[in-house]
Amino acid sequence: MLTNSLVLGAAGGGFNGGDILYQLIMFIILLALLKKFAWGPLMGIMQQREEHIASEIQAAEESRTEAKKLLEEQRNLLKEARTEAQGLIENAKKQGDVQREEIIAAARTESERIKESAKLEIGQQKEQAVAAIREQVASLSVLIASKVIEKELSAADQEKLINEYIQEAGEKR
Repeated sequence: MLTNSLVLGAAGGGFNGGDILYQLIMFIILLALLKKFAWGPLMGIMQQREEHIASEIQAAEESRTEAKKLLEEQRNLLKEARTEAQGLIENAKKQGDVQREEIIAAARTESERIKESAKLEIGQQKEQAVAAIREQVASLSVLIASKVIEKELSAADQEKLINEYIQEAGEKR
């Protein structure tokens, strides 16, 4: 029975050091091959990917910082532009007020000049009208006087008087 048990023990999987050692060496070789051909390139790819992602994150951070800086610059420029525009509007208002005052002053001056010119013209026309009325009064007076004299003067005296008046009128002109 003892022989049977040894045979069974040997056939049934007893301790076999050569197989274990062979499997261990094969496993180490497999690990070395995996490390050299699979794990190394895989880790290299993973390292490259990690570096790529890190550089992308860094570039994104720099872009964000640059965008923030540009945004702040744009805000400052916009603020300056608004201030400048407000200044231009104020200057335009002031200039408009000055021009308005100049136009009003010029209009008043022109109004006064026209008024004075009208007064002078009215005065001249008044003098002309008075002179014309005087001439008419004088003519009417002469006419009335001549009618009165005509009744009292003879035809010869009247002729003489008319000739004298004509000569006087010719000398005055």
